[in-house]
Amino acid sequence: MTRKKVELAYITNDYARKATFKKRKKGLMKKVSELSTLCGIDACAILYSPYDSQPEVWPSSLGVQRVVARFKKMPGMEQSKKMVNQESFLRQRVAKGNEQLKKQRKDNREKEITRVMFQCLTGKDLQTLNIVDIFDLGWMIDQNLKEINKRIESLKKEAQSLATAAATAAAAGQLIIKNGGKVLEEKPTFDTMDAIQGQQWFVDLVNPNEQMGFFGDDMMLPFGDANQNAIWPNGFFP
Repeated sequence: MTRKKVELAYITNDYARKATFKKRKKGLMKKVSELSTLCGIDACAILYSPYDSQPEVWPSSLGVQRVVARFKKMPGMEQSKKMVNQESFLRQRVAKGNEQLKKQRKDNREKEITRVMFQCLTGKDLQTLNIVDIFDLGWMIDQNLKEINKRIESLKKEAQSLATAAATAAAAGQLIIKNGGKVLEEKPTFDTMDAIQGQQWFVDLVNPNEQMGFFGDDMMLPFGDANQNAIWPNGFFP
C-alpha cells in the first residue's frame, strides 16, 4: 500500500500540527547528522518553535557558533550565492517545471506533425488541418528536405572519393615491374574493371540530374534552401 501524498499547506489543527512538528524535527536532525558524517562537512541546525522556550540546535551550541562564524567570514556575494528561501525555492521549481512542460509539448507536437506527414504520403487529404497545422507541416517537410540534401551531398563526396581511389588503383596496375631482369607490364584485371564500373554506377545513382531528367534547373521547391523566406510563424517550431 502506497503512502498518501501529504499536501504542503499549513496544518490548521493544533494537535496534528504539533505531532507533525515533533516527527519531522526528529527526521531533520537525523538527516543533518547523516549528511555531516557521510560527506565529512560542517553543518548545523537551529529550530525555533512555539512549543519550546529555548531553540533546539544541532550538534551543540559551540558547534553552531563555529559553523556560523565560518559562514560570516565569507564575502557577502559568496554568502548569498546559493542562499534560498521558501519563495525563491518554489519559483525555481516552477520555472524548471515550465521548461520541462514546454519541451514535452514541443516533442509531442513534432511527433504529431510527423504522423500527419506520413499520413499525407499515404493519400490522406489536408482538409481537416487548420492553418497552424499546415504551417507546422510545412516546417517539418522543410527540415526533412534539408536532412535529405545533407545526406545526398555526403554520399556524393563518398562516391567521388571511392571513384578516385579506384582510378588510382587502376593506374597503379599498369606500372612497369622489374622481375628477374625482365620487364613486365601488368594489365588491369577483370576485378579492377568491375570495381571501376561499380563506382561509376554509384556515382550515377547519387547524381540523377546528370543522367535522368527528374529535376531540372528551373524547378523550384517550396521548401529548403531555394526559398529564403521559408519561415513558419508558430509557437512550437522556430
